[in-house]
Amino acid sequence: MRAVDTNVLVRLLARDDEEQAAAAEAFVAPGAWVSHVVLVETLWVLESVYEVDVPARAKAVEMLLNHRELIVQDPDVVERALGHFRKRPSLGFSDCLVLESARKAGHGPLGTFDRDLGSAEGAEFLTT
Repeated sequence: MRAVDTNVLVRLLARDDEEQAAAAEAFVAPGAWVSHVVLVETLWVLESVYEVDVPARAKAVEMLLNHRELIVQDPDVVERALGHFRKRPSLGFSDCLVLESARKAGHGPLGTFDRDLGSAEGAEFLTT
């Protein structure tokens, strides 16, 4: 199966360049895979470049999970991370994904110096 880079996913979501959006649609039409890294980078671009708010970024992840042609890496992990992100956006989607990836792999608790993340179930705040 094909895979997409961040800029392809951004074109599909932002639709700010008609030619590139059309090329992205054509590329993913037979099916394409989205890695966790590409998903996290895409959300970072939506936030930092396009100034997309939390609810709209969460909706973008939901749309990608339900997209006919796209297969998101470990969709169950991404869904659980999205649930955390919607409840506690201050954690950031990437931290939610790290937490859920560790949980799925059977590795926990997740050690962190981030107080907010450290208060999440399955994480442990490390004090110095």
